[in-house]
Amino acid sequence: MSSGIQKLLLLGAGHAHVQVLARLAQHRPADLDVTVLTPYPFQTYSGMVPGLVAGRYTTPQCQIPLEPLFKAAGARWVQGRVTALDAAAQTVQVAPAGGNKSAPDHLPYHRLSIDTGAIIDRHLLEASMPGAAARALIVRPIEAFAALWPQVLELAQKQAVSLAVIGAGAAGLELVFAAEQRLRGACPAGASFTLITGGAEPAANYPEGVRQRVLRQLKRRGITVLREACTGVDKGVVHLASGASLACDVPVLAIGTHAPVWLQGSGLALSDSGHVRVNACLQSTSHPNVFAAGDVASRADAPHPRSGVYAVRAGPPLAHNLMAAHHGQPLKAWRPPRRTLNLLSCGAGHAIASWGPLHAEGGWVWRWKDRIDRAFMARYTLPTPHNPTAAG
Repeated sequence: MSSGIQKLLLLGAGHAHVQVLARLAQHRPADLDVTVLTPYPFQTYSGMVPGLVAGRYTTPQCQIPLEPLFKAAGARWVQGRVTALDAAAQTVQVAPAGGNKSAPDHLPYHRLSIDTGAIIDRHLLEASMPGAAARALIVRPIEAFAALWPQVLELAQKQAVSLAVIGAGAAGLELVFAAEQRLRGACPAGASFTLITGGAEPAANYPEGVRQRVLRQLKRRGITVLREACTGVDKGVVHLASGASLACDVPVLAIGTHAPVWLQGSGLALSDSGHVRVNACLQSTSHPNVFAAGDVASRADAPHPRSGVYAVRAGPPLAHNLMAAHHGQPLKAWRPPRRTLNLLSCGAGHAIASWGPLHAEGGWVWRWKDRIDRAFMARYTLPTPHNPTAAG
């Protein structure tokens, strides 16, 4: 690699990297060569996917086109996926995606930033929940889930549908509420809805007052709650830890995610869960030229939930520190907020807000969330250029 031009490689185009690209669009140093490796030409904003499921948003409304950002930032886009990372050699192995047969087999870098998000490891999933990898509609990657959801709507036009969401955290709750709202009236033959919690109470990580609000909404909407673990999925059937089976046409998997497998053997310091261990500056604790943010990272000094709220908040400090590192300037520490505003949608038109011990709900909360989500999308949605920038 040339000693004059520095190569910055961005792995993934998650919430934080979108903001890095926007920063580069304002000013990209002349001696900085930027490459982005990501499989999709857009970022699907996870905060709006429940609204998509509920029928309030269209697919394009939930997507940030990446090509305009790449062009504005002067970045080269390689449409592909990372399959291996060698932190000592400063190279990333690449598998092509999206029909891009000319993608290079590896990409070198001087500085690396990782924002690929967490995934569902299908091998781990198969070990704990046989059949789910092949038969369940898995929420991650979110782009694949959004593309497959219309098939559920088509099925609902043909027959009665039984839908079960496996997982009762924020993602599972928002999806079961959204699916109930969309399918209850759209399924001529009728529909039934079940939430499988894994054994815990729904919204177990929320304050008691929020949990009670969630339970009331579930009861009001006729959603059955099973406080059991799912042990496997067969065609038309979900198996439960009690030995019972639940008839189910559409099992939706919204469980906790895993760290990407390709991080193993990378040489990077990893947390016990396999995520990139970073310090207060979002910098790898083992390799100072590597940064990471979002669901793929783990703060050694300030653990916090892996959620879109923190991924978005990490964008500005990540952008600042990448530029500071390039210019040889001191990095700035970022402290994740102890409390964040949480807006849990219960289908389009109603949501529950919580801030620490405080909570409220109503249509006004959903309108508040809608304004926040649309503002984020508008900030990073640029006009689409005519000439593609995808590269091999």
